[in-house]
Amino acid sequence: MELSRRKMCCYMQFCCFVLIGCFISQICASSDAIFYEPFDESFEGSWIVSEKEDYSGEWKHSKSEGHDDYGLLVSDKARKYAIVKELEKPVELKDGTIVLQYEVRLQNGLECGGAYLKYLRPQEAGWTAKGFDNESPYSIMFGPDKCGATNKVHFILKHKNPKSGEYVEHHLKFPPSVPSDKLTHVYTAVIKPDNELVILIDGEEKKKANFLSSEDFEPALIPAKTIPDPDDKKPEDWDERAKIPDPEATKPDDWDEDAPMEILDEEAEKPEGWLDDEPEEIDDPEAVKPEDWDDEEDGEWEAPQIENPKCESAPGCGEWRRPLKRNPAYKGKWHAPLIDNPAYKGIWKPREIPNPDYFELEKPNFEPIAAIGIEIWTMQDGILFDSILIASDGKTAAEIRDTTWKPKFKVEEEKQKAEEKSAGLDGLKGIQKAVFDVLYKIADLPFLGDHKVKVLELIEKAETQPNFTIGVIVSIIVVIFSILLKLLFGGKKAAPKVNVVPEKKEEGEASNTAEGEGEGEGEEEKTEGEVAAAPRRRTRRDT
Repeated sequence: MELSRRKMCCYMQFCCFVLIGCFISQICASSDAIFYEPFDESFEGSWIVSEKEDYSGEWKHSKSEGHDDYGLLVSDKARKYAIVKELEKPVELKDGTIVLQYEVRLQNGLECGGAYLKYLRPQEAGWTAKGFDNESPYSIMFGPDKCGATNKVHFILKHKNPKSGEYVEHHLKFPPSVPSDKLTHVYTAVIKPDNELVILIDGEEKKKANFLSSEDFEPALIPAKTIPDPDDKKPEDWDERAKIPDPEATKPDDWDEDAPMEILDEEAEKPEGWLDDEPEEIDDPEAVKPEDWDDEEDGEWEAPQIENPKCESAPGCGEWRRPLKRNPAYKGKWHAPLIDNPAYKGIWKPREIPNPDYFELEKPNFEPIAAIGIEIWTMQDGILFDSILIASDGKTAAEIRDTTWKPKFKVEEEKQKAEEKSAGLDGLKGIQKAVFDVLYKIADLPFLGDHKVKVLELIEKAETQPNFTIGVIVSIIVVIFSILLKLLFGGKKAAPKVNVVPEKKEEGEASNTAEGEGEGEGEEEKTEGEVAAAPRRRTRRDT
């Protein structure tokens, strides 16, 4: 009995040591977390809701759908929301690595609105927690934003110009797109001491940039060394024409500018079996005048026309006329050939002068982060924020992703698959999701440049109208292919216009054509008999 008690005591001591060890390891693992908000407890008293009149949206401490995990919820549609959390101590960004990370779940999707965070400067910059609004000065804005053609994960640095002293917003070029589902996603921005920025979504690297590169931020943090001289003017005798008409060229004597492009083919013969006396269309013998037809109000009733059945087996009906052929004497309008312009000086550009606003910068002058704010205007409810982290090590961010985000994401993903499968849409939805994921990755390609907006509009149209998915994919391929051609070959010269000389029509044919052109007019007033009739056929007569 005594022996068993000793064994039990030893076992309990061992378990305590294990628990203490795990606890200590967890503390050590998260020792690089400067700030962490899991929203396990109510936010009231810790986070301060803006008292500005415009921000009427109500924040709620709510569970994520399908989980016991709590978060900060955007509860109503079409509202402005503002809430802020002051840090115990401002976070400096100038030295070492800083990681900004948080989770957000768009439980009802995101049609138009933002789900980003603002990392605010110290209050000495001129703001208060209860007066937090759109004008409150921030250092960094980071996170998803989607509305219309806008679909991107923002990263905006508000940087103080060392010469002017003004704060300028510098936007990350070609940011990644926002995931299009309703699952929980985790967004990470890693700011490194070597001026490198890395954006991750769900732990996967989506964008890498350099703060001092003009290729990565717009406008660039470092201005250009030289600028075009605003006072420089193009000389009056500056000739930008690379080619000019040959002044010594003359039009050949046999050049006939009035010759038509097509002439009648005198060698053509009427095909055998051509039915000259048969019209192309006849009155429908089965058509019956509607009972409610009023000759005085509706005019004289005419039976709808159908194709003449006798013409189906014949080469043609009606009066035969000779077809046109290309005129061998046609040369068109004469133009003098182009030659190199001896006075050509190239495309004029103003001379470059030193930029008076230029300055050198070894690294950005980051403002410290004194608070974290959410200030959004969204048309969507159900947006849930969670696990907001500021850390000095990427390992801490990775551990939190593995322990808090990944389990939730897997549960949501499995539930989504089960729902799609039960609805019989597993294969189709899976394919569509894979297609849209690829399309959004294509939209992130830098070479699309200004065309990215057009591509995103097409993708979003396909998402809201799945029946048009194939057509939209084809359209996107055409846009990308066109851009590639322009990049490779520098565009294509427009084809010269060709004036076509129409065949002269007799009076009878002209009136028939006019009737045909007017068939579309008054279509809503057609009777049932007319709507049911077959369309009129135009048999070729130039065989």
